[in-house]
Amino acid sequence: MSLPDVIAAALDERELGYQRRDENSFFVTLPGTKKLQTNCWLVLTPHALLVEAFVCRRPDENFEGVYRWLLRRNTRLYGVHYCVDDVGDIHLVGRVARHAVTDDELDRVLGQVLEAGDGDFNTLIELGFATSIRREWAWRESRGESLANLRAFQHLVTET
Repeated sequence: MSLPDVIAAALDERELGYQRRDENSFFVTLPGTKKLQTNCWLVLTPHALLVEAFVCRRPDENFEGVYRWLLRRNTRLYGVHYCVDDVGDIHLVGRVARHAVTDDELDRVLGQVLEAGDGDFNTLIELGFATSIRREWAWRESRGESLANLRAFQHLVTET
């Protein structure tokens, strides 16, 4: 079985939605609980499988605190690490040597992308967007709008 077929079979087995841009590129959608979904590129190159997932846009505030947290979090990640792009958006990136790309290794790496991208999302929002959350909360309250998707951040509003 070719390596692209191994990847497609692993994604199909896990019932993950994906699109193939070409034979060696897969755009995978990982379902989340805190973040609705994490989109992840899997791209086969001559020497490695590149993994890249967008996690969060550039923080509005507390850049130093957010980036310090990301660097510390990197020490506990498997196969991927946090990085920022030219505008400060936060991504998870990694490389798996071609010879190491197996069903089990894909499961571990995609599991880590999902665990970090989804599991760390609220922490990143709290650290880098607290003022925006408070402003959005107040605006919604003043208009009688739903606060359902902000409930995880209620402590940011009720703190004194």
